[in-house]
Amino acid sequence: MNRLVHLLVSLSLLFVVSSAMAQSSPDKQEWVQLFNGKDLRDWDIKIADQPLNDNYKNTFRVENGMLRIAYDQYKTFDGKYGHLYYKTPFSYYIVRFTYRFVGNQIPGGDSWNVRNSGVMVHSQSAASLSISQTFPVSLELQLLGGLDKGERHTANLCTPGTQVSMEGKPRGEHCIDSDSKTYNGDQWVTASAIVLGDSIVHHLVGRDTVLTYEKPQVGGGFVSQDHDWKAGHFSQEAAMYWMNRANTPLGTGYIALQAESHPIDFKTVEVLNLKGCTDPKALNYKLYFIKSDNTLCKYKGK
Repeated sequence: MNRLVHLLVSLSLLFVVSSAMAQSSPDKQEWVQLFNGKDLRDWDIKIADQPLNDNYKNTFRVENGMLRIAYDQYKTFDGKYGHLYYKTPFSYYIVRFTYRFVGNQIPGGDSWNVRNSGVMVHSQSAASLSISQTFPVSLELQLLGGLDKGERHTANLCTPGTQVSMEGKPRGEHCIDSDSKTYNGDQWVTASAIVLGDSIVHHLVGRDTVLTYEKPQVGGGFVSQDHDWKAGHFSQEAAMYWMNRANTPLGTGYIALQAESHPIDFKTVEVLNLKGCTDPKALNYKLYFIKSDNTLCKYKGK
């Protein structure tokens, strides 16, 4: 617990305070850039009703050094919910990204999807989705842009096929608001999630923690009684697979960027892995690792 407290305090300043030195600089964070600024290498695409890695109408693209989700080649949205999945699953990690909403929603998108997108964590893989499936089983860090009237929080939580607790009590809502401020217009916003296996998840906007929840699990149905697995276009086999895993911990999965009818740009997408070698004698020992996996340790001369 002391290590966790130290991590959270340090990350609020976006760096770990140096407290020791060794041959591997154990205090130096090694962020992995998931987006290389040039192409979609290392990402998988899955859009509803399209085969795996069919980038329907160039929805996901790289332009001007940005990863963009765009609809200029569409006439209408036509239910083409899509997600872009990074190739590697993670369990204990921080994902941090800078995004902005741009332009107008494509015709045919639902009214609740205006300036609405998300980053999925602990997601099922792209390859495991049913052909027409709308959303992956995952925890969604929901991104909402302001509409120039009233409050509209971002970095909320939505739970397709999942459920969580807060302050020790189960929460049955599909979406739970954060306490972030509202971001109107096309401004850049930096958000992140600190994801610690199946124990606890924190959503941050900038340096501020805006939402915390615990014990992520598979379960709770897909969205609601009125929007079940069938409404989410899961195959019967896939629906049974997830129903049979209800109430089981969700401690690992993929990161995915959502496409649900409003254009959005990502300037950066990066991950700090919090699972790794915790042997101080190893070359790749890191002070900030929360979860130990000493099978990954590397030693001088080996």
